[in-house]
Amino acid sequence: MVSILIIDDEEDIRDILKYNLEKEGFYVDVASNGEQGLAKIKSNIPDLVILDVMMPGMDGIEVCDLIRSTPNYENIIICLLTARNEDYSQIAGLDSGADDYVAKPVKPKVLVSRINALLRRKGKVQQENISSTGLIINREKYIVERNGEILHLPRKEFELLALLASKPHSVFERDVILESVWGSDIVVGDRTIDVHIRKLREKLGENYITTVKGVGYKFSNPE
Repeated sequence: MVSILIIDDEEDIRDILKYNLEKEGFYVDVASNGEQGLAKIKSNIPDLVILDVMMPGMDGIEVCDLIRSTPNYENIIICLLTARNEDYSQIAGLDSGADDYVAKPVKPKVLVSRINALLRRKGKVQQENISSTGLIINREKYIVERNGEILHLPRKEFELLALLASKPHSVFERDVILESVWGSDIVVGDRTIDVHIRKLREKLGENYITTVKGVGYKFSNPE
């Protein structure tokens, strides 16, 4: 089981994130400050650390620096939590060795998607294929096979399809899709998702992706 340590001085955020991550099957521990977090890492090295940048005392950048400079901690994945106006903190965090960052206020669904992407990138979870009726999505090789035909999709189209297919019949809201596929640091137009969905339907057929009006999209196995 993948283990995650949340280091954040706000109890409400710790509780919300812990609840949502445990629902996804992760083992989750929490710490209320940098010193406590480092002590927990020393006693039980986690696979991934969710680290708030702005904390009293030792801030997230300092904790990130210490993790990256400590032997035996080199395989820990670090995801920073930053306020939207903390541009310097974001850059400094990535320079200090963080793997990614998520902007506050944190949307749990977005965080789960970003964490799963980080775990896949670092090889912490199996690169499993997603199989549907007549469709195989190979996340390791970034290819899609439809009825025996290999489709080489552009990266964003592939990531959008893989996200929707990761939870068939579950509705992904538009803001979750945008942040999960494009990231909170990239500004894209309101029609970006619609254009990519249209292109996917042209290549796959109309039956795999369903529009939920006013909400978002979901992946469905065609009958």
